[in-house]
Amino acid sequence: MPDLSFAIAGAAAVPYAAAPLLAFQLQIANAPPDEPIQAVTLQCQIRIEPLRRRYAVTEHEELRDLFGEPERWGKTMHSMLWTHAHLGVPAFTGSTTVDLPVPCTYDFNVAAAKYFYALEDGEVPLLLLFSGTIFYETAGGALQIAQIPWEKEATFRLPVTIWKQLMDLYYPNSAWLCLRADVFDRLYRYKIRGGLPTWEQTLESLLPAEEGERHDAAR
Repeated sequence: MPDLSFAIAGAAAVPYAAAPLLAFQLQIANAPPDEPIQAVTLQCQIRIEPLRRRYAVTEHEELRDLFGEPERWGKTMHSMLWTHAHLGVPAFTGSTTVDLPVPCTYDFNVAAAKYFYALEDGEVPLLLLFSGTIFYETAGGALQIAQIPWEKEATFRLPVTIWKQLMDLYYPNSAWLCLRADVFDRLYRYKIRGGLPTWEQTLESLLPAEEGERHDAAR
C-alpha cells in the first residue's frame, strides 16, 4: 500500500493566468519506491502560521487591522486559512515533482490579502495539509484505491517578495478594493459633484494629506 510524503521545493508567479496564481513546486515521494502510482487526486488546504515569524515595527500598524495591538498578539494571532488548491497528479514510480497551482486574491476584505500586504520583507510561514485519493497498481497488476491520511502535511516559508511580484504582475501600481453597493453609490455621487476625473483624486480629496505622506514613507 502506498505511503506518500510531500515537500515544497519553491514557488513562482504564473504569468498570463486568468487571475493571480502561484505555482508551488510540489515534491511527492512514495514508499515503497518501486510501487507504480497510476494517479493521485490531491486536495490541499494552505494555512498561514503568523506566530512563526518576527515583525518589524513598521509592520505593526497595518497588522493591527487583523490582530489588534501588538501586546495582544500572543492571544489574537492564530493560524489562518489562506486558500485551497487542487491537483490531478499523473502516473509516477518512486517520486515526482509537479506544479501545485495556488490561487491568490488582492481583495482587502480577505484576511490573507491584508496579512501579505502588511509585510515588508522576509517570509510567510505556511502549513500545507493534504488529502485525496491514490490510484495504484499491485504486484499482480490489479488497480487499487487508497486515501491519503489526514496527517500528511508539509511546511514552507514563502518569500514575501514572490507575493509582491505576483500582485505587481497582475495589478501594476494598483490595489483592489471591494465596497458595499450603497457606499460605492455615495462615493460615486461625491466624485460627480466634485467634478473629479479619477477615483484616485476622489479618495485623495477625502484623506488628510499627512496620512498619505506618512503611508508612503512607511512603505
